[in-house]
Amino acid sequence: MLNSLPLFVGLRYVRARSHKFGVSFITWVSLLCLCLGVMALVVVLSVMNGLEGELRERLLLLSSHARVFVPAGTPATHDWSALAGRIRAAPDVAGVAPFIEIEALAVRKPEMLPVRLRGIDPAHEGEVERITKTIVEGSLADLTPGSDRVIVGRALAQMLGLRIGDPVTLLIPTTDENGAPQPRLREFTVAGVFNAALQDYDASLLVAPLEDVRGLLAEPDARMALHVNFKEALGAPRYAATLARQLPAGVQIEDWTVEHASYFRAIRIEKTMVAIILMLIVAVAAFYLVAMLAMVVTDKRTDIAILRTLGTSPRRVMAVFLIQGSVIAWLGVASGVLFGVWIGYYAGAVAAFLERLFRFEIFDSEVYVITRLPSELRLEQILWIAGIAMVITLLATIYPAYRASRIPPADALRYE
Repeated sequence: MLNSLPLFVGLRYVRARSHKFGVSFITWVSLLCLCLGVMALVVVLSVMNGLEGELRERLLLLSSHARVFVPAGTPATHDWSALAGRIRAAPDVAGVAPFIEIEALAVRKPEMLPVRLRGIDPAHEGEVERITKTIVEGSLADLTPGSDRVIVGRALAQMLGLRIGDPVTLLIPTTDENGAPQPRLREFTVAGVFNAALQDYDASLLVAPLEDVRGLLAEPDARMALHVNFKEALGAPRYAATLARQLPAGVQIEDWTVEHASYFRAIRIEKTMVAIILMLIVAVAAFYLVAMLAMVVTDKRTDIAILRTLGTSPRRVMAVFLIQGSVIAWLGVASGVLFGVWIGYYAGAVAAFLERLFRFEIFDSEVYVITRLPSELRLEQILWIAGIAMVITLLATIYPAYRASRIPPADALRYE
């Protein structure tokens, strides 16, 4: 038994069927708009989360969770083997591998392209395992010290017309003891081709044995750095900050969120703009809710007058319509969240069904590397969407409910 009069009357108004078509129609439209707006927000943000995860996975495929390095211009006098052992012993560290990365020019007549030459140690399984996942031709086993062999990105191989076994000349800009430019030339043989599905890697990166790259430098350890992998990629900023306090003076650490900040900043901006645009659907539903409650207030003038005559205070009359609007808002938001979570969870299967039904491809396999629709539901996002939608709709119910509380009983009964 409901002891609260506003709650009882408000719920009765929600259940009751109005004789006026306009009130019922606007009620259903506001419910539908709320459901569609919340559902669209949940689905779109879950898909964008999935695409962000795909991008993160591909960025880390040929990189690492963090890199330890000495800034340019600082003498590299550190014992990198001892430093790697100290970092490997730190908690939350899954692996450490040395590497060198230098800028160079890849020359193959008539083309000359700027590239990055990365030297890795094939003895480190973690480093080798990541690169092996991207190789589409050749084998990483051919990268033995002293072999002068490289693995190139697919886009770079296409631009230079390279195939396995072809030579490619690298021009490395260096200086002599007096600081005068003294470029070095070295001819490498293509041992394989990788495809990371990222233009930054595929069009500019070459991978060679660490010792071969060190031999190109006047000071072999001048460009030495360490790749560090943690147990969790998303915890890299926190782990890197802890690890930074244990590093010797002059050595810095930079996690992947800093190194690839531009990518994820762009994604955050896109997600924010999409959320704002889709939230306009909820705002439209709020306007419909205002119109519906305003019509209900006009339709229930006699009921309001009777309640006021029986001693109901204006505040309790206002509460009746606040409860009615809140229940409708909750129904719309809850149904939107349920449908959004369901579609977001099965986004890949839903996309595949629509592709079969309408005979089209969302991601053309000839154009895009990602051919499926990824999705990732996040509880905090769903709670934020539901909370903001509820706040908007509750604010929309205040004005009609306030108008209902200000209706004079005598005027309402006089014209009935």
